[in-house]
Amino acid sequence: MQPRKPHNPARAGKPGNASTRSQRQLRVGELIRHALSDVLARGNLRDPILEKNVITISEVRASPDLRQATVFVVPLITTDGKPNDPKELLAALTKCKAHLRGQLARMLTLRATPDLSFEADLSFDEALKVDRLLNRTDVKRDLTER
Repeated sequence: MQPRKPHNPARAGKPGNASTRSQRQLRVGELIRHALSDVLARGNLRDPILEKNVITISEVRASPDLRQATVFVVPLITTDGKPNDPKELLAALTKCKAHLRGQLARMLTLRATPDLSFEADLSFDEALKVDRLLNRTDVKRDLTER
């Protein structure tokens, strides 16, 4: 009898970075992202919050069994130019997730359409903070002195 191979946590499909997720998870995540973008672009969701907001879907992370998908959204601006509340937008998306899941089932050829959960993508805010920090005069001076 051969000994079992030790468990490799890097291949366990953790929700971390893209290198720990399988090629299949990445591919399904991209399919869902494109399909959801199309559904949101059409704008026939009959929700006043979603109708007036411009939303970008930055990433979709599928679970290893492809039964769950976490959708990361970036609320841009409202159609009337006002900044929007991400919590309100996430609540509206969660409220109509059954409709969105039904649209995905019609658009994609997956064995099972994953259950959707929505989260705000804060990576753009963090990148903006780092950019502002690097553009400060004292930081520029320190970087050019070397």
